[in-house]
Amino acid sequence: MPARVFEIDNTETKSLKKFLEYDPYLDKSKIPETPKDWDDPKFFEKHPELKDEAGRRMAQVKEALKKLSEDKYANVIFARQSYSLREGSTLGLDGKKSYLYLKANDDFLKLAEEKLRLNFKTVKRSPQSDEAKVISAIEEEESKGNAGMGTIFGG
Repeated sequence: MPARVFEIDNTETKSLKKFLEYDPYLDKSKIPETPKDWDDPKFFEKHPELKDEAGRRMAQVKEALKKLSEDKYANVIFARQSYSLREGSTLGLDGKKSYLYLKANDDFLKLAEEKLRLNFKTVKRSPQSDEAKVISAIEEEESKGNAGMGTIFGG
């Protein structure tokens, strides 16, 4: 799977962290919550007075999911991808910048870059030399982590 690296000024890093963790499908302000009891068909046998309310709420949920599915950027969910955000100083790069390593399929990466540019003024694709350095550092760290797990579990 391909990887890309983007750089962003540290002034925007805090906002970027929140942005990367956000998943609209878990956002209760976007998708109305439904009680777990409603999943049980027998619940409405005991509480028929709630059936109409449940129908309205489920229609709202269906409409919210439809809107999300039609928004090309709503489905660019970084939290569901392999990514790492590092300060430049920890990588031997510009200490005034942070570097976002993102590993995903090409279609996701294309939309991710568009979404990042729409939401952050200072974000841009890192130069190839910096990108290679970040990818190497991340992959080396992952490799060491995997080797450590192998040692722990006798691999």
